[in-house]
Amino acid sequence: MSEDWDAMTRRESDLLAPGWDGVQIDTSIAHTARMYDYYLGGKDNYQVDRDAAEQVLTVFPQMLAIARENRAFLGRAVRYLAARGIRQFLDIGTGIPSPGNTAEVAHQVAPDARVVYVDNDPIVMTHASALLAEHDPGHTTVIYGDLRDPQAILEDPHVRAVLDFDQPIAVLLVAVLHFIQDSEHPGEIVSQLMRAVPSGSFLALSHATADGESERAENAAATYEQANARITLRGKTQVAAFFNGLDPVEPGLVQLPWWRPDHEVTADPDLNWGYAGIGYKTP
Repeated sequence: MSEDWDAMTRRESDLLAPGWDGVQIDTSIAHTARMYDYYLGGKDNYQVDRDAAEQVLTVFPQMLAIARENRAFLGRAVRYLAARGIRQFLDIGTGIPSPGNTAEVAHQVAPDARVVYVDNDPIVMTHASALLAEHDPGHTTVIYGDLRDPQAILEDPHVRAVLDFDQPIAVLLVAVLHFIQDSEHPGEIVSQLMRAVPSGSFLALSHATADGESERAENAAATYEQANARITLRGKTQVAAFFNGLDPVEPGLVQLPWWRPDHEVTADPDLNWGYAGIGYKTP
């Protein structure tokens, strides 16, 4: 990976939604998006990210499997939603757009699908230029934004230029809500997002949990103290509350590998590392 990020971002900034380019890449602290990229076998990370990720793996080696199961859930969820007729996706906390990303999967089912990516890591913004080079910018764009400020995301003119809020939208919060602390009111954030989209829309999310191997999971979560965002592990009842007011899509809120699997599941059901589900906003 090239270390000359300043030159790269200057060269590609005209491909991205304005407003992100004043944000500097901080390589002195681990970033959760880059750690996730490392778990998935990517190369878009720095030594500080690799060191932090390896510390997590020392106390919780299952993290590799969790990351891959989470990415697999994203693919299944997007395919399901596109098959249900959804043509608009708002993916918040997308991470570095590696193979199997939302736009790639959605366009396999529906070439006319529109996708907006939102992330708060400048490196995500830089690498997203590859996506924008491959897709019509009127159908795929990336904005610099933070889930903690949902109103700014919803009012962003680049979001509104791609997504029609009079038509159903799939809001994707995949492995991001556990980075929102209870004091930051994650339930209200989700409610605000879902109030903004019309009936017929969906919410798809996954979330880390301490249900199961609680001590080891909590030790792993504690290692994120050195990264840019702390993890809050939540139980099934707490995660289910994010779907309040929505109709559950079968099979409801389940462990990651068991949400509509498209292959034989070999994971140990006693090792619960995270929940996944989709909710439907009834017309």
